Amino acid sequence: MSSYIIGIDLGTTNCAVAAVNPAQGADSPVVDFAIPQLQRPGQVANGPLLPSSLYIPGEHELPPGATRLPWGDSPGLIVGECARWQGARVPGRWVNSAKSWLCHAGVDRSAPILPWGALSEVTKVSPVEASALLLAHLAAAWNFAHPEAPLAGQEVVITIPASFDEVARTLTVNAARQAGLDKLTLVEEPQAAFYDFIARHRHELARALAGARLVLVVDVGGGTTDFTLIQAGASTAGPSLRRIAVGNHLLLGGDNMDAALARLLEKRLLTGGRKLSAVQWTQLLQASRAAKEALLKADGPGRHGIALAAEGSRLLGGTLSGELQRERNRAAHPGRLLPFLRV
Repeated sequence: MSSYIIGIDLGTTNCAVAAVNPAQGADSPVVDFAIPQLQRPGQVANGPLLPSSLYIPGEHELPPGATRLPWGDSPGLIVGECARWQGARVPGRWVNSAKSWLCHAGVDRSAPILPWGALSEVTKVSPVEASALLLAHLAAAWNFAHPEAPLAGQEVVITIPASFDEVARTLTVNAARQAGLDKLTLVEEPQAAFYDFIARHRHELARALAGARLVLVVDVGGGTTDFTLIQAGASTAGPSLRRIAVGNHLLLGGDNMDAALARLLEKRLLTGGRKLSAVQWTQLLQASRAAKEALLKADGPGRHGIALAAEGSRLLGGTLSGELQRERNRAAHPGRLLPFLRV
């Protein structure tokens, strides 16, 4: 049986998987794993990321076989890109940002509470179960691509926020075990980022850290922002590194940026204090996220159009549209990359 070390980023917005084969030596490459998933009902394709989204379809909502995956039928719900796409259309059946709920001390994180506020006829899942379903999809995808090396038999590393409390850490382990992963190690996300820095500079680490006594690692994720402070010293064996502080749990991340952009766009598009419907708001959030991701790429476009279908009889005449621009904001606020909104 082949042996791998598998890294899983169980993110608030997206999940990612990468693997390394230690048998190839210290310089063996880390390879990203392309994750098969539904893109649309009945359409399967690989993606570099697995959106951390679940969709719980109604009894007769989708035709038979629409959710079938290469390794067999889905467990009664949709995971990944198609879940995010369909959830924008039917938000009452969409589970997203389960990781934020996993660390929410104000709710019973093992109780079926998601989708939050859903109608009584919608089957709900707990934040733990939602995390387990994401991990189960990743495991099934890996096993399908590597039948000779099932994920449960590999060394698995799962990243978590440094500010996760002990309950959230334990629940993450419980979710992994529900997905059949018993052989795992939890690594804090800022430390994982710093480990990557060390690996990239392992032949010149002393020079890379020359003059540095403190290293602040900032991890801005989908739902949380993490700060870790590392003390760097010198010794005859090379740099000595010691973590000395971790920031408080801060529920601030990409989700909040998407909401801020969407709220600004809503104000620009609507007049007279009107508000978008729940479906339109969810669609606007998705559009804002897609625009943000496109504009913040190094080679991204200078502008990104957004169109939102109106509800009611005047579908075409009532379409709401605007655009996000990047360069205008950069000129007004040097060093800031959040795109400027112009309607």
